[in-house]
Amino acid sequence: MKTRILTIVAVAFMAMVSTKTTFANTNNGKENEATVLTNISKINKIEIHGNVELYVSDGDSDKVKVYNKYYAENALVQSQNGALRISSYGDQKLVVWVTANDLQAIAAYDNAEVKSFGNLSKIELDVKLYNNAKADLKLDAYKANVIVNDAAKLTLAGTVNDYSLAYTQPANVEHDNLVSLNAVKTQIVKANTLSSL
Repeated sequence: MKTRILTIVAVAFMAMVSTKTTFANTNNGKENEATVLTNISKINKIEIHGNVELYVSDGDSDKVKVYNKYYAENALVQSQNGALRISSYGDQKLVVWVTANDLQAIAAYDNAEVKSFGNLSKIELDVKLYNNAKADLKLDAYKANVIVNDAAKLTLAGTVNDYSLAYTQPANVEHDNLVSLNAVKTQIVKANTLSSL
């Protein structure tokens, strides 16, 4: 009886070892395509610059996952006092997925893109887009303050109780699929200054 039990345990152990080895061999190194950054927590603001594609989602804990070969590219990801700053000026987009529990603000510059992965459920969220940045967000928020400057573009959907929008070019804002109880929309008019001779 002891021999039979030991044989069953040995076979089960060998099956587990060969399963792990098979997985590692058939994965072909794909685990190296993403880098999970540790020691980043309490993210309340995300700021992205350059050629970055950011996916943001809600979660119980904060997590930052950088795709591509992060350390081989001209990219920087740093966190300080709740602000997560991501920048990349390489030819290919640096793809980053951030899961945050208490995100309150997003700012995007240059050619950066922001996309929500699922609904962003927030009490209050500030979104600022500059230069040629793009955002495609689905919200479930009490209050959203959005500024779309320069040639930046925004697509917004979902539900917001209080919605404030300031924009430079009306054609660059798509919010037909956004339901809001109180909405204030303001066009930003930039003054042209002419110098006299």
